[in-house]
Amino acid sequence: MSANVRARRPASPPPGIPTTTSQRFPHPREGHLDADARRAAASKGFGPGRTTSYPPGGLNVTSGEWKLLFFIVLVAAGVRLFRLSKPNSVVFDEVHFGKFASKYIKTQYFVDVHPPLAKLLITLAAFIFGYDGQFDFKDIAKPYENVPYVAMRMLPAILGVATIPISYLTLRALDCRATTALLASLFITFENGMITQSRHILLDSPLIFFTALTTFLWVGFCNEDKHEPFTESWWTWLTLSGLSLGAVLSCKWVGLFTIATVGVSTLYQLWNLLGDLRVPPRLFARHFLARALCLIVVPIFFYMAMFEIHFLILENSGDGDGFMSSEFQHTLGGRGMADTFADVAVGSQVTIRHVNTQGGYLHSHPHNYPGGSQQQQITLYPHRDSNNDFRIFNATLDGDTHFDWENSPLEYITPGMRIKLRHIATEKHVHSHDHRPPVSDVDFQNEVSAYGMPGFQGDANDDWFVEIEHGDRRDKESTKRLRTLRTTFRLRHVLTGCYLFSHKVKLPEWGFEQQEVTCNKNAVRANSLWFIETSSHPQLPPDAPKVNYKLPGFLAKFWELQKVMWTTNAGLTDRHAFDSRPDSWPLLRRGINFWVKEHRQIYLIGNPLVWYLSTLSVAAYIFVRGFLILRAKRGFRDFDSTKVVKYDSLCGFLFIGWGLHYFPFFLMGRQLFLHHYFPALYFAILLSCSVFDLLTSTLRPRMRLQIAGVLIILAIWNFQYYSPLTYGSPWTRSKCEKAKMMKTWDFSCHDFHTDVSHPSISTRYTRTN
Repeated sequence: MSANVRARRPASPPPGIPTTTSQRFPHPREGHLDADARRAAASKGFGPGRTTSYPPGGLNVTSGEWKLLFFIVLVAAGVRLFRLSKPNSVVFDEVHFGKFASKYIKTQYFVDVHPPLAKLLITLAAFIFGYDGQFDFKDIAKPYENVPYVAMRMLPAILGVATIPISYLTLRALDCRATTALLASLFITFENGMITQSRHILLDSPLIFFTALTTFLWVGFCNEDKHEPFTESWWTWLTLSGLSLGAVLSCKWVGLFTIATVGVSTLYQLWNLLGDLRVPPRLFARHFLARALCLIVVPIFFYMAMFEIHFLILENSGDGDGFMSSEFQHTLGGRGMADTFADVAVGSQVTIRHVNTQGGYLHSHPHNYPGGSQQQQITLYPHRDSNNDFRIFNATLDGDTHFDWENSPLEYITPGMRIKLRHIATEKHVHSHDHRPPVSDVDFQNEVSAYGMPGFQGDANDDWFVEIEHGDRRDKESTKRLRTLRTTFRLRHVLTGCYLFSHKVKLPEWGFEQQEVTCNKNAVRANSLWFIETSSHPQLPPDAPKVNYKLPGFLAKFWELQKVMWTTNAGLTDRHAFDSRPDSWPLLRRGINFWVKEHRQIYLIGNPLVWYLSTLSVAAYIFVRGFLILRAKRGFRDFDSTKVVKYDSLCGFLFIGWGLHYFPFFLMGRQLFLHHYFPALYFAILLSCSVFDLLTSTLRPRMRLQIAGVLIILAIWNFQYYSPLTYGSPWTRSKCEKAKMMKTWDFSCHDFHTDVSHPSISTRYTRTN
C-alpha cells in the first residue's frame, strides 16, 4: 500500500446493533464514556459525560487558592474600611439615602426613583445600631449627631469587599488561570472609584455586588448545564441565579441590564438546544420552562416582595404622598377620610382636587399676588387645610348673598350650570380676568385670583360653567350631575372661555412654592380636570348616600408606584455641576466632587491604570473579533481551534455584559454621573484580565505571575497616588496639580495647602484621627 493512501475505516453499524469488530482501543482512557454512551447522553440533552468527579459549578479551586483568597479579602477589607468614620459629616448623596433611612425608621411614606432593597439594607444596619431617625441629612458636610453613620457606611463597604472574592471565583469558573483571577481581584480591590463609592451611604456598592453575584451564579449554572442538566445542583445554581437577578433589580433599575445579559446568554443556550436534533421537543420544553420559571418568575416575585416590605414599613403619611393618587394616599395612616355625602347641591361646602399633577387641592389664603391684579392668591396645595373649603352658589341668581340656600329645596349641580365658588375662610370668589399669571406670563393664560369682600355679590368674572367630563360606571347619576369622588368635570370661565387649569409650575417664595393655578384658553385636557373630594350640606339627612375612596390593593399600589418612579426618573433632566455623559466614561474624562471641608476633598475618580486597561481591552476585543470575522470570510478556519473558541466565548460573554450595561445610557436624557458606569466597568475589568489570560497562555507560570505582579504593583501605586481624594486625607496643592492627567479632571487643587506640614492641616488631621 502506498504511503500516501489512507486505509478506510469500516462503516459503523446502525444504532442498536452490536458491533462484532475488534475493539479499536483495547484500553479505553479512564474517565471517558464510549461513543454509544455519549450518543445516549446527548439524546437526553446531557453534555459530554465523565465518570470522574465534577466540582459544583465547574469551580475547581485548590486549598491553596482558598488561603490566597482569604488573604485578598483581608487586604480588601483594610482598603475599604480604612478610616471609614472619616469624614464625620454628610457626603454627596448621603443627603438622599440617609434621609430615606430616617423615613423608613419613622415609617413616613416617601418616593424615590430606585427600588427599595439597598435602602432597606442600609436602614437595617442603622436600626440595629439604635438610630432613631431624627437626623435630617439636610446638607453636604453637615456634621453627624446621634447617627450610627459608620454602621450605615459599613453595609456598602462590606458588600464592596464581598465583590472581590466573587470576581476571583467568576474567572476561575470561566476556566481562567489562578494568576488571572488574582489579577482581577486585586484590580477591583485597588480601584479608587469603586472604593470611594463603597465607603459611603450609597446604593452603587450593593448594586455592583449583586451584579457580580448574578454573573458568578450564572456562570456556575452554565457549567452545570454543560455537564448534566436537571440535577439537584443544576436547579440550585439556576434558582440562585434567579434570586440574585431579583436582588440586583431591587437595588436599582440598572439591574435590568444584568437581566438582559443573562437573557442573551439564555437565548443562546436555547437556540443551540433547538438546533440539536438529538434533543427531543419535550426535553427542549423542560429546558425552556425551567429557565422561564427561575429567571423570570422568581426575580419578579422577589422584586415585588421588596415592595411589599416597603409598603408594610411606610404605613404613615409623609412628604411623598403628593406623588401618589388620592386612593393611594388614603391607604396611609393619617390620610384616611370619613365617608362623605355623594350629592353636591347649591350651597354645598366642598373641597375640589385636581385630577392631574398628583391631585392637589384648590386653595386660597389671605396673601395677595405681588404683581398683576394684586388680588388674593389662588393656588394648588397638596395637604388638607381649612383654606381648601369652598361653597358653591348658583350664579344665575347673580350671587345674591341673601339667597336662603339653607332652607330652599336642594338644587343639584348639573352640566351647563353657571356657578360661583366662594372661599369660605375669606368670603371671596374664585375669579379670572384679563391679567397675565405671575409665572406663566403668556397671552393664552389668565390670572386666577380670589376677589370680593363679605357681603359683596361679585361680578360676571366670578362665573364658571360646569362641564362634566365623565362619571363612574358604578354610579349612573355621576354623568348627569356632580357626584363626590365620582364625577370628573371642567370649569369654563363665562366671559373669556378659558378653563380653570393647573400644572407643575410652582410659585416663588411669596406664593409659598405652591402650584400655580391659571385660566387657560388652550388648556391641556388632563390638566383642566377636577373632582370633588368632600361635600356637605345642612339639608342632607344623616342617612343620605355617602361615598369614599376605593382603597387599592397591593398590585394596584405596586403598579402605580412603578409608573411614578418611571415618570420621576425621566424627569431628572436638570444639569448638575458634576454630571457627565456616557461617551466620557470609558476615558475617565471627569469625576464627581463628593465632599470638601477643612482643606480636604473627596473626589470620585478611577484608578487610571485599571480604567484604561479595561477600556483598551474592550477596544481590542472589538478589533480582534472583527478581524476574525473578516478572516473567516476569506476561508480561514480560525474557529476550528479550541483555544480560539474558548476565548471567543469567554471574552464575548464579558463584552456583551459590558455593552448591555453601558450603551443603554446613551438613550437616556436624564441626569447621569460617572458612577453609572461602574457595573459596566466590572465587566470591563474581567474582560481585561481575560485578555491577559489569552496573551500569557503560552508563557510559563512563573513568567505569567511576574507580569501580573508588575501590573498589580502599578495598580497599587496609582491607587496610593490618588488615595487622598479617595479617603479625604491631607494633600498638597503641588501634588494635586501633578495628579491631573486630564484638563477635564476638575477636583479643586486650590482647596489644599501648599505644604502638608501646614499647622492647620496637622492639627485638624491629628484631631480627626
